[in-house]
Amino acid sequence: MHIDHIALYVNDLENMKHFYETYFDVVSNEKYQNPKTLFESYFLTFKTGSRIELTTKKFLTPRAAESFGYTHMALAVGTRQQVDKLVKRLNEDGYPLLNGPRVTGDGYYEAVIQDPEGNLLELMADK
Repeated sequence: MHIDHIALYVNDLENMKHFYETYFDVVSNEKYQNPKTLFESYFLTFKTGSRIELTTKKFLTPRAAESFGYTHMALAVGTRQQVDKLVKRLNEDGYPLLNGPRVTGDGYYEAVIQDPEGNLLELMADK
């Protein structure tokens, strides 16, 4: 078994698609739209085959920043140097660095940033 995709509700579908395409080398499908439910989505596919589904729908209610459920998405970006390079690029482009880069207690080299809508992304080196 494996995880096929993770879905995120977002406010600005096009901006979020652009962010993930720009920094994480994903390929998007064509936008899916359901006119009856006002649901729209993109599937963003990584070279490894895993996917992120960005979704939006009219009349969503904001969630508390810290609540039960999703906390972050970890993305393996390659070597420690590649983590550092991506973190520097994202930070220079205005995306907040919340933690790291550092070696964690369990031996991972990682940094945590926020995407444009505040979702936490853990950028990690391959172990």
